[in-house]
Amino acid sequence: MKTQKFLSTAFLAFAILVTGASFAQKTVMVGGAAMYPSKNIIENAVNSKDHTTLVAAVKAAGLVETLQGAGPFTVFAPTNAAFDKLPKGTVETLLKPENKKMLTNILTYHVVSGKMNAKDIDKAIKAGNGKATLKTVSGGTLTAWMKGKDLYLTDEKGGSSKVTIADVNQSNGVIHVVDTVLMPKS
Repeated sequence: MKTQKFLSTAFLAFAILVTGASFAQKTVMVGGAAMYPSKNIIENAVNSKDHTTLVAAVKAAGLVETLQGAGPFTVFAPTNAAFDKLPKGTVETLLKPENKKMLTNILTYHVVSGKMNAKDIDKAIKAGNGKATLKTVSGGTLTAWMKGKDLYLTDEKGGSSKVTIADVNQSNGVIHVVDTVLMPKS
């Protein structure tokens, strides 16, 4: 009887462990917060202390609903430090209602349709003999390339941004954290 009770308890514990493991989520820490693959881009981004400027900009541009949508999206997400690299007053100017169109253009320039993880981008770079052209949602292009093991993006104005955290999976795509704001041609 004791053996049967022990086996029943052991089986139950094993079942709970296995079931719990199947629901476990591989999280990535960004800005001091866990990013959950079961949450969408906005649900995760609002928790990152490193992306408060990006979240404010997304809200000002009216892109919250879009980035909560089904996607999938690949987002190159600039940190607060990336926005701080812009000339003094740029962010404040972009957040004004009269500059919504310009802000939207800059933000959607950081988004590619579809889900491209780092391996997908690397594969495209190899297929392109060292460079891959990524079409952004805004209609512009980004050029992806590698320097050693680091992934970089070059914008249409010739500026470069390094991916500092890759493959932050979301329910509706993937985020790659970047250290510089990418700027479209116009």
